[in-house]
Amino acid sequence: MSGVSRRALPGFGLGLGYTILYLSLLVLLPLAACGLKAASLSPAEFLAATWNERARAAYALTFGVALIAAAVNVVLGLVVAWTLVRYEFPLKRLVDALVDIPLALPTAVAGLVYASLYAENGWLGQFLVPLGVEAAYTRLGIVLVLVFTGFPFVVRTVQPVLADLDSEVEEAAAVLGASRWQAFRRILLPSLIPPALTGFALAFARGLGEYGSVIFISSNMPYQTEIAPLLIVSRLEESAYAEAAAIAVVLLGFSFGLLVMINLLERWSHRHGG
Repeated sequence: MSGVSRRALPGFGLGLGYTILYLSLLVLLPLAACGLKAASLSPAEFLAATWNERARAAYALTFGVALIAAAVNVVLGLVVAWTLVRYEFPLKRLVDALVDIPLALPTAVAGLVYASLYAENGWLGQFLVPLGVEAAYTRLGIVLVLVFTGFPFVVRTVQPVLADLDSEVEEAAAVLGASRWQAFRRILLPSLIPPALTGFALAFARGLGEYGSVIFISSNMPYQTEIAPLLIVSRLEESAYAEAAAIAVVLLGFSFGLLVMINLLERWSHRHGG
């Protein structure tokens, strides 16, 4: 028996080979092609393509609205996750299932629905526009659709952590004279910060790359409501493929940074949760 090689997982070699092949064909190869296309530009051309006034305006809008939407989602996600875990109410399972609707619904449909709702003659817009609240074809509308698309990430990240927290600890704190706010701040909040930050990073990353919903709710005006993914599409329509790839590489760099941050936050969450 000592000379027999043992493997923990049968078929590990085949599975690893399939995984590497999948990553190479569907992930690494397209990314490498994008990088090579951008590399065909000289440093001056690359800078001109990725850091002109229009591109900077698109970056600022993309990162700004994604940041705001992710922050809103943290608050809403915590409230919804808390309600789903701590309370029993009619149709609770239906509400829990509805949280995942943004993941299943095509984002273009969400953009069309939001645009029709908040347009001047829409169901909500007819009341909000006279009050000065214009969401359709504005930056506010972009924030709204990004909140919609990123909402499930925070809820599903925080929900299992809340479910694992022992309610007896809160009861003990109440017996010792702690108020509900003190119990939340000193007992629950330290455990909720890591998953909330992870959910924030995931929602933020989703907002950076969102395209389908935004183009229908936004007026897509350069320097005003044009997001970076739309700028890439515009460059492609102009047959400026290298310039489009260069802008994509810039967003890709930020995305990789976010992935690293998400992984670090997840490890931190597991350490604190364990």
